Amino acid sequence: MLAGHGIPVGLMVLSCLGCGEPDPSWVSPVAFDTAVAWIRSGADSTGLLVEVARTADQRSFGLMLRPRLDAGLGMIFVYDEPQADRAGFWMWRTRLPLDIAFADSTGVIVRILEMEPCASIYRQGCPIYQPGEGYWSALEVNRGWFAERGIGIGTVLKLDTLARS
Repeated sequence: MLAGHGIPVGLMVLSCLGCGEPDPSWVSPVAFDTAVAWIRSGADSTGLLVEVARTADQRSFGLMLRPRLDAGLGMIFVYDEPQADRAGFWMWRTRLPLDIAFADSTGVIVRILEMEPCASIYRQGCPIYQPGEGYWSALEVNRGWFAERGIGIGTVLKLDTLARS
């Protein structure tokens, strides 16, 4: 259920299929802290306001059902232990084309993938995007965000935890 509204999430999805414009009043049913992710490549740094997915519930929900992701925003998935190279992400019930960067324990980006929304009503019908490298965090952004900024493998990703709200 959508917190505080008594509306089943599945009903919301069905009612929004085919909507032309995103609903500006949409609020995630899962709460996330925010922080600033810094991506450093040589002398250049790019900051990005991110929602932080640390818990299993937050990581499971992620950007699901979100009608849009503003240009300067993203979501970072943070883990307490290393994730296997085959531990991937799926786009079930995700409406936005995204890019995802996987980073190792030192924050070095080891893989960037493009992910497409999955229209299947069953999560088993959605592809899993596996990095092929072990990772400790993963950053999702709008499609093309990394390429537009020249961010690639070997770039360093750091989370400014002091900026969390």
